[in-house]
Amino acid sequence: MKMKMKMKMKIKIEAIHDVVCSWCPIGRSNIKAALKILDKQIEAEIEYLPFELNPDMLAEGETIETHLMLRNNWSKEQFLRYREKVTETAKNAGLVYDFGKRTYYYNTAKAHRLIHFAQSFQKQEAVVDALTARYFMQGVNVSEDVNLLDIAVSVDLDRRQAEQALLSEKVSEDVQRKYDRAKNFTVRGVPAFIINGTEFIQGSNSVEFFVQNFERFV
Repeated sequence: MKMKMKMKMKIKIEAIHDVVCSWCPIGRSNIKAALKILDKQIEAEIEYLPFELNPDMLAEGETIETHLMLRNNWSKEQFLRYREKVTETAKNAGLVYDFGKRTYYYNTAKAHRLIHFAQSFQKQEAVVDALTARYFMQGVNVSEDVNLLDIAVSVDLDRRQAEQALLSEKVSEDVQRKYDRAKNFTVRGVPAFIINGTEFIQGSNSVEFFVQNFERFV
């Protein structure tokens, strides 16, 4: 008699993030690693919800050093220690942060529009990965249309359609609804994750943390 195969448990993960957030790719990487460990037990759908760390930032951006030192009242030494810590944490998560090239924070409103546009083509994950690589490794200005459109094309999205999405009022309204969705939860910082519509997890955490959390659904 054939043994009946156990069906995978399906879960939905809504990742609240910002494109320039240093800890967001780390959280994503740790979640992906946890899901890989539980691959035979869990099937996850991931959707990205926007969160702008600096919604009033101008398109030309601001140096990370200046921004963090002023916001946190840090000395230069404190900033350098922070930079070293986040770079090492990213490395442990399999990521590369090049602060020699990534020197600015940028406004991310249009980047979030591109991520939303990509969802209809099942390309959200690819766009987020491409934005992460271009920004954290190359320091690309993710507020400039030309850079966003180049990223769209790099994941096989239509450049003209992507350009229209960046200007679309409909897309803007859809993205605002996603902002409102995130605001239903007490988001003190990003990354944050909504599991199955109700459970809220704050922080990048560790692979082990996410494995233990997701095992409860098996």
